[in-house]
Amino acid sequence: MTQSINEIQDSIVDDFAFFSDWSEKYEHLIELGLELPPLDPEHKTEAKRILGCQSNVWLNAEYDATQGTMIYTADSEAMIVKGLVSLLIRLLSGQKPAAILQAELNVFQRIGLDQHLSGTRSNGLVAMIRDMKRYAAESAATEVKA
Repeated sequence: MTQSINEIQDSIVDDFAFFSDWSEKYEHLIELGLELPPLDPEHKTEAKRILGCQSNVWLNAEYDATQGTMIYTADSEAMIVKGLVSLLIRLLSGQKPAAILQAELNVFQRIGLDQHLSGTRSNGLVAMIRDMKRYAAESAATEVKA
């Protein structure tokens, strides 16, 4: 059984609680980014680049009709941003579009990351979430028509 988005958020909070200071938390975030599987070069297009991010971030979203879930893959040239997008993929990939649209993503506030990101990274994070939810909304609309 797939964990709910809230269960995954709780798990991420527990993971970050293990680290005592922000240098360790940033290091963990970078490690998460390094573990992100490479994005197929065919998806590194302008159409899949997230607007609003200072560094280049590409997001590929696919709807798995057999499971009724969204599958996200992504990449970034910036290590911290790559770590952020890897957290979002952990949260939202494999979830149903309706769950993604209803999710209150509060994990970044709960681990205090929202207080430790630059303004441009915060804007980028908002843009990544916006695009992931937009893809989920498009898939949910397709799902209803089918």
